[in-house]
Amino acid sequence: MAKQPTKYVFVTGGVLSGLGKGITAASIANILKARGLKVNLQKCDPYLNVDAGTLNPREHGECFVTRDGAETDLDLGHYERFIDEELTQASSLMAGRVLLKVIQDERAGKYQGEDVQIIPHLTGAIQDYIQEAGKGFDVHIVEIGGTVGDYESLSFIEAIREFGIRVGSANCAYVHVVYLPYLGASQETKTKPAQNSVRDLRGLGIAPDILVARSEQPSNPSVKIKLSLFTGVAPEAIALLPNASSIYQVPLTLEDSGLADVIVKRLGLDAPSADMAAWRDVVKRATTKYDKTVHIGVIAKYLDNTDTYMSVFEALKSAAMWNDSSIEISWVDAEQFDDGTADVATVLDQYDGIVVPGGFGQRGLEGKIRAAQYALEAKKPYLGLCLGLQMAVIAAARNAGLTGATTFELDAAAPDLVINTMDGQADKAMTGGTMRLGDYNCDITAGSLAAETYGVTEIVERHRHRGECNNAYLGDFASWGIMASGINPDNGLVEIIEAIDHPFMMASQFHPEFKSRPNRPHPMFAGFIKAAVTSQA
Repeated sequence: MAKQPTKYVFVTGGVLSGLGKGITAASIANILKARGLKVNLQKCDPYLNVDAGTLNPREHGECFVTRDGAETDLDLGHYERFIDEELTQASSLMAGRVLLKVIQDERAGKYQGEDVQIIPHLTGAIQDYIQEAGKGFDVHIVEIGGTVGDYESLSFIEAIREFGIRVGSANCAYVHVVYLPYLGASQETKTKPAQNSVRDLRGLGIAPDILVARSEQPSNPSVKIKLSLFTGVAPEAIALLPNASSIYQVPLTLEDSGLADVIVKRLGLDAPSADMAAWRDVVKRATTKYDKTVHIGVIAKYLDNTDTYMSVFEALKSAAMWNDSSIEISWVDAEQFDDGTADVATVLDQYDGIVVPGGFGQRGLEGKIRAAQYALEAKKPYLGLCLGLQMAVIAAARNAGLTGATTFELDAAAPDLVINTMDGQADKAMTGGTMRLGDYNCDITAGSLAAETYGVTEIVERHRHRGECNNAYLGDFASWGIMASGINPDNGLVEIIEAIDHPFMMASQFHPEFKSRPNRPHPMFAGFIKAAVTSQA
């Protein structure tokens, strides 16, 4: 029997941004995968950037990195966590990348004298990227960034409309995520913004097959009838999605609403019933109020929104629930420690453990170093992520008497650059695609805390950084009270450091948060939370 063609599910958003299209797309993938289908996801972003590497994390949230080194939108982190698969650069498409391709093709004469236009050339290129990413999968789910009506999204909306013609309407389903505001004065849920959004989408040539209606509070089931009447979407194809205490509840809400059955029927898929038992266990853990609570301070420099450290926070939550513990995560502004006037111990004593995550630029670096110095001296459980490793090495050096120890980011001409740029990285500060990115091997020293934490001595982890430990100082590590317990076997660079006489002080040059899952917490996070819980005794 001939294999069925790939089926496509397009997820768009209306009314306002930030509704959770990424969580919706990831949740649909989750419940379809639970039916035994081979599922892939892709984010199409309308920004004129080539990738997310140069976007400001304070505005756009974290930059998620795939195993093959693509710098992407944070929604790819949700995708990976919800389907427990490692995605590639094919799953991230920004408008700038498509435009660059079209212009390069035009310069190379590939259009043979044609007028190069939005339609069909740009929209056709978008479709090519989508179709290529979907090859080999039963279902390919594509999230379109932005909101219907945005000028910058129009070419993507037109591209997915045309895509239904390219592959046949029987192979495409369109999911529209809308918002239902609640008016407290009249105590009613209003559907008019959702109605108008569907009308806008229809005006662009797409009639949604499914509506996902987000709301702050649970809506009366009669809302489905009204939405169906005014949008033309069948009531059984409308899912009401109120705020959840955990994002991992969303797949269960969509599954229990019958949404997957609607998609399977709409696309003519041959799929058994879903096996959601393992995911229900994840949700049970994520929503349980445990007898013990671990208090973690994150020494941060991007404080504008929680999305800036999305994967870190999710990894901490996952590690806590698998350690049978609730967790309270507090932001600690690194800048308050920069000038040395604030008492680090007074601020940090209240936490069971501290995390120093990644980041770029000078602001807050001295504060992060002082936080690491405190963790060494107070024997406070410490987890350093990328920049957090570099700050820990400097802290150890300074505590041991090398007071001039620093990083190239603070003073590139300093005599004791224990953290320096890699060869070939000079003059590339804050430029896209020029760092050590994606998967690299790491050999772990047998008998070390890292080996005990991982349970193996050979690992592969994801990177996104420019600076490295200066190997000229490796021989001094022991006198500083630390050891390099993880080394890249191919280039000899330091990947993991740990304190020698400390209950748990471990830091990685890579980003372990990118490989953590709600059903499978990352070993470094699990070990850190275990140590933090133990410190309460």
